[in-house]
Amino acid sequence: MEEQSTDASFWDDPEAARALMRKLTSLQEEVAVWDRLAQDTADALELLAIAEESDDEQTIAEIKAEAVQLQKRYQELEFQLALNGPYDRNGAILSIHAGAGGTEAQDWAQMLLRMYLRWAERHGYETEITNQLDGEEAGIKTVTVEINGPWAYGYLKAERGVHRLVRISPFDAAARRHTSFALVEVLPILEDDIEVEIRPEDIRMDVFRAGSAGGQHMQKNSTAVRLTHIPTGIVVTCQNERSQLQNRETAMRVLRGKLYDLALQKREEEEARLKGKHVEAGWGNQIRSYVLQPYQMVKDLRTNVETSNPTAVLDGEIDMFIEAWLRSQVAGNNHQG
Repeated sequence: MEEQSTDASFWDDPEAARALMRKLTSLQEEVAVWDRLAQDTADALELLAIAEESDDEQTIAEIKAEAVQLQKRYQELEFQLALNGPYDRNGAILSIHAGAGGTEAQDWAQMLLRMYLRWAERHGYETEITNQLDGEEAGIKTVTVEINGPWAYGYLKAERGVHRLVRISPFDAAARRHTSFALVEVLPILEDDIEVEIRPEDIRMDVFRAGSAGGQHMQKNSTAVRLTHIPTGIVVTCQNERSQLQNRETAMRVLRGKLYDLALQKREEEEARLKGKHVEAGWGNQIRSYVLQPYQMVKDLRTNVETSNPTAVLDGEIDMFIEAWLRSQVAGNNHQG
């Protein structure tokens, strides 16, 4: 890429040149971090050799403390190798859909929304709810949130799938135990230069009046937007912005992400078919169980990572599950290699 950027004809196509320069800068930054770690490690080893020769115990103790920090830096960088997808650095579009079970499942969807908003807050990410459909009694039927910040998609893609809750229902007068399900979808926020072809003639746009979160205070103008991608049947709704134009832009962002995700799924299915793997789809594809009664446990069914503190998990402490899954992906890829 550096060679390409010095070519005399490089700027003949300014848009392609800018895209390549962005990618080049990103890769240079990534390599520089590893180079710094390698240099700091070499310097520490050199200093250690001199300190050992002169029996300088204070310096040896200082280098041992530094070695702990170097190890920590290495582990963080090693973990980032798990985030090597083309859009892992991007922001994420996260959607939660309540499963069958009415109010109980809708309340569970709202609990998951709070969990992800708290997680995003802990990581310093910006969040914006772009679409929300409330339940009749409590909770939410469906919600879409944009989560902006570096690596948001890389981390949150670990959360895709069905989440299962077991608890004594607060909505059951007989206080019986209920099992609820919610589906979490995660898409990358794609820049305009990403190749996802959306032809204008393939989109139908409907506009309607947006209601507030509770359905009251109907707007007089039709600002809410529903986009239908005719070839795939994908429907995207956005009603949380003040203008029709803003809602259309947000809906287009979500649609681009959904079309990219669809292409990714098709490729993964084809790879799985070629490898002879069986891939279960839909509601059978549970990734995690959250049990509040009769005992307390959250267990990830893909990695077997578990904790007996569901309160902390539902308050946004989900990094242990995300990191374990991402590490398992690196291990799996290394094994295949």
